[in-house]
Amino acid sequence: MSTETKATKTTSKEIEETLRSVIQSLIDGQEGFQKIAEHLKDQTVKRYFEAESLRRAQFRGELENLLHQEGVHDVKEKGTMGGKIHRAWGDLKAHMGGGDHTLLETAEAGEDSAKKAYKDALEKELPLPVHQLLSSQYAHIQDSHDYVKAKRDGRD
Repeated sequence: MSTETKATKTTSKEIEETLRSVIQSLIDGQEGFQKIAEHLKDQTVKRYFEAESLRRAQFRGELENLLHQEGVHDVKEKGTMGGKIHRAWGDLKAHMGGGDHTLLETAEAGEDSAKKAYKDALEKELPLPVHQLLSSQYAHIQDSHDYVKAKRDGRD
């Protein structure tokens, strides 16, 4: 899983670390969307969040499959500590009476983190199949961010 570039060589280990970082972000997103969906009152947005949680699990599976194909069998990632804190903060806001707007603000911040994880990964020299998969997933992450932001702002 290594690739040659003009000035640098991306090693299999660097690619594995990159994918693991994105996987951690996806775990944070999967759990975050699921947790926020539990508290949303708007049923349309609630269903969207439930579907997005499943989509993040699907993306995670796709990336884990890439790692498995390259001989990495121990892909037991957890979300990040920052993601856990972010979810706990969102849960606290929900229990303190924060409405959908507050929950959507929390979700948008989470989506900002996901966008950053993908952007950082895509700035690296990756083999074409890895880059293409990450690019495709990143496009969806950006669309999801825009949807959450629009709902937060009261736009449809």
